Amino acid sequence: MSNAPLDLIAANLRRERDRTGMSLSDLARKAGIAKSTLSQLESGAGNPSVETLWALGVALGVPFSRLVEPAVPRVQVIRAGEGPVIHSERAHYSATLLAACRPGTKHDIYWLALEPGGARESEPHVPGSVEHMIVASGRCLAGLAEDPVELGPGDYIVYPGDLPHICKALEPGTTAMMVMEHTS
Repeated sequence: MSNAPLDLIAANLRRERDRTGMSLSDLARKAGIAKSTLSQLESGAGNPSVETLWALGVALGVPFSRLVEPAVPRVQVIRAGEGPVIHSERAHYSATLLAACRPGTKHDIYWLALEPGGARESEPHVPGSVEHMIVASGRCLAGLAEDPVELGPGDYIVYPGDLPHICKALEPGTTAMMVMEHTS
């Protein structure tokens, strides 16, 4: 496993196990893993695979993402090649968690084609709106109007859509995918 901080996984496992009131033995048995493996994971050691974390998530009754996601700041940027990466032990497969959806939300997905010029200045959307964007090509300036971030291919940003925000191409042919998350 690379880039997936073991101390984050350890803290998330302990938090979720404490929430359920399960002992180490109970959780290990329910997940079908050795108690020593679970103990190592909760102490920040070991090398968990997708399968192990998936089994633990099922046993705890939580999505896989809850075990690997970091605490999310108000504005979050994940640069290309960053983010918690978990590798499979059974296939040439790795998963990088960018964002876990909150319960009860709705999503609209947009493909953006941007050209240099004036910035797209957006007024606040409905309360609770969140925008996620991944740049596919080119470079742009995006995020909260008060503090936008320069992004390039593969970079990810998430910011509150219910605050003034902008998107401005810095190169011709800039493209991005945007997901608008809203509760209404």
